[in-house]
Amino acid sequence: MRIVLLGAPGCGKGTQGHRLAESFKLPEISTGDLLREAVAAGTTLGKAAKAVMDAGQLVSDDIVLGVIRERLTRDDTGNGFILDGFPRNAAQAEQLDELLDQLAQPIDLAVLIAVDVDLILQRLLGRRTCVSCGASYNIFYAPPRLDDSCDECGGRLKRRSDDNEETIGNRLRIYEIQTLPVIDRYREQGRLRIVQGLGDIDDVFKAVSKAIEEAKAAFGSQKRSATIRRAVARKQQAQTPGPDKKEGKQSAKATAAKKTGSDAKPARKAAKKAVSKAKPPKKTAKKTASKKTAAKKKVAKKTALKKKVAKKKVTGKKTTKRVVAKKTLTKKKAAAKKKVAKKKITGKKTAKKTVSRKTVNKKPVTRTALKKKKVKKKQTARKKTANKKAGRKR
Repeated sequence: MRIVLLGAPGCGKGTQGHRLAESFKLPEISTGDLLREAVAAGTTLGKAAKAVMDAGQLVSDDIVLGVIRERLTRDDTGNGFILDGFPRNAAQAEQLDELLDQLAQPIDLAVLIAVDVDLILQRLLGRRTCVSCGASYNIFYAPPRLDDSCDECGGRLKRRSDDNEETIGNRLRIYEIQTLPVIDRYREQGRLRIVQGLGDIDDVFKAVSKAIEEAKAAFGSQKRSATIRRAVARKQQAQTPGPDKKEGKQSAKATAAKKTGSDAKPARKAAKKAVSKAKPPKKTAKKTASKKTAAKKKVAKKTALKKKVAKKKVTGKKTTKRVVAKKTLTKKKAAAKKKVAKKKITGKKTAKKTVSRKTVNKKPVTRTALKKKKVKKKQTARKKTANKKAGRKR
């Protein structure tokens, strides 16, 4: 069985994945563990993932799918696997289906562990893990015997840095937006089973294992019914006689050719055609699923093209506005510079005029001019005294 575990963060996928792997003897594949192993081993994908993680960014889907491909090539995945933590969005689910189809290992079952939001908050906020051995506890419903110490090794218990209300709220919002389409995808394909994550861990494990056993039985009955249909078609083909003597002669020739080995290929082709005619044409779930995925791809491409065109229009408008604004700014700056230059020129001209006037008004003073002024003053004084004397005589 090839199983995918789905559910909101804190629903118990990790604990149930460990227990299911031990019970059904299937390898549990966690993308986080795979990336850490690849980084520690120093593989090409591990080096690429390390560079991205050191930069503080999310690892791309190509790297994650490459790590999953490498893991699925090992021998322990022949009977199946349990995939935990992937896919998280519709694009990843589509790429995963394509990868598993290439490896001839399609997903058989997707189990959704449904949990209430309040219970998720209680689980995540009360979660504690041991630094030494990695054992997990919860201070609300599965506390350790001693506070802040592991029951198994006595190590220090630590709370994860992302286990706070803000980050948990963001993770739940992302889950609602991105992972719910993945659930709808597996529901449409007929591979989804929903299990309530309420109650004790053992109760949830029993419910999940029951869903897996039921899916196994259903797949087994489908295979048996397919084999029965094929057997019935072969019997009907063998019992129906040929309509003409010519066909009987041709069949006899074909058997003779088979015996001799000279004309084996045409006989095989004819037998295949007869079997295909005898079988009733039925559409399988895979064909319908592939058609639905193709239609979804077309719709997604159209929406992506529309978004690109809209973005280009918006960016074009923004660039034109920026260009116009820049032009107006440059024009305003040029006009301001011209005004300042004109003011400077006019100021210089007025300064020159005032200087020239002052220079015209001020004539050079010489000795002769001074003597003339003194003589004039004496003359005016004499005239004044003469006038005064004349007035007295009168």
